[in-house]
Amino acid sequence: MKVAILGYGTVGSGVFDVIRQNHAVIEKRVGAPIEVKYVLDLRDFPGDPVEPYLVHDYRTIADDPEIDIVVEVMGGIKPAYDFVKEALLAGRSVCTSNKELVAAHGAELIEIARERNINFLFEASVGGGIPVIRQLMRSVTADEVEEVSGILNGTTNYMMTRMREDGISFDEALADAQANGFAERNPAADIEGFDACRKIAILTSLAYGQQVDYTDIFTEGITKITSEDVSYAKAMKRGIKLIARSYAKDGKVYAMVSPMMIRKKNPLYPVNGVFNAIMVRGNMLGEVMFYGMGAGKLPTASAVVSDVIDAAKHRFVNIPILWSREKLTLGAKDDMECRFFVRVAAADADKAKEIFDIHKTVELADANGEFAFVTKTMTEKAFAEACEGLPIISSIRYE
Repeated sequence: MKVAILGYGTVGSGVFDVIRQNHAVIEKRVGAPIEVKYVLDLRDFPGDPVEPYLVHDYRTIADDPEIDIVVEVMGGIKPAYDFVKEALLAGRSVCTSNKELVAAHGAELIEIARERNINFLFEASVGGGIPVIRQLMRSVTADEVEEVSGILNGTTNYMMTRMREDGISFDEALADAQANGFAERNPAADIEGFDACRKIAILTSLAYGQQVDYTDIFTEGITKITSEDVSYAKAMKRGIKLIARSYAKDGKVYAMVSPMMIRKKNPLYPVNGVFNAIMVRGNMLGEVMFYGMGAGKLPTASAVVSDVIDAAKHRFVNIPILWSREKLTLGAKDDMECRFFVRVAAADADKAKEIFDIHKTVELADANGEFAFVTKTMTEKAFAEACEGLPIISSIRYE
């Protein structure tokens, strides 16, 4: 069977390497050889092993009847969406790692694949090499999913780990992540939470079977987290993580991405560095957690090639994916409930006690004239209204 790879960046080169180096074991698992025929990229790679396979025009791939499977690892929406849709309409299965594409157009592309008895597979779009999507599609199908939550972005988790373990500032942690290749030159997608938002939108769509638009999910990144916040968390034996979460309650589904102070006994607490972890809670299964490298060339490429193997084994047989184009209207963010860790100036302590129902106060040796406390459980709306009457230094959701 012939494969075309769209994009020869980090993941694309990894897919090319995995298929070539592991061709023998792949052939055993498929029952037929899998061969790369084309690799599409605008650039030239003189002397690279990809050179004999390289093409610069998508039409070369689109017009070749030998191509059975298209691997899209270009990233972004345009032209990836156009190429993928054309491939599916032509009867070719598509495997992708493109979370932006899947979050925006997943339901439509799944429907096209279903109608043509082929497959649109996207395991690597969430969690890199962690096989969470396959489990949601096939292993948790007897359960009603009550909650999906996790650490879905390795860059921010690496930064929060460095801030906690080495006592460095946010700016220092970001510079270190960039120097080590864990953050882009423009890190907004990671540190503002947009990357995690798209991923939880995909997982929520799969968990509840309807389209969840990532633009409907309240998203707060880690840019406001300070060294002082981290010190308070350590004093309370807690860790600050960027948590993406969706859950069902009273017939509605809620979703949010935000930093949260979590307890040591939370399974996500020891997930450090660039690692990701996703927790799924079913009404019968209880809690299960998937842990591993959330990004990286070979882990992500391995997940893509697993999809290629699935597509090859199910040629002209659609693998059912419960994700309809009907939009799922999320519950209002104002109605979500949480406790909050809050810091105010010491001079505002009495006012804070009047406004908030305080669960406990938190003392820090070098608090520099601050009053810190944890509220009792309250709605997001009630918290926002309370903050209007008080200058807040910082606030973080508290497990």
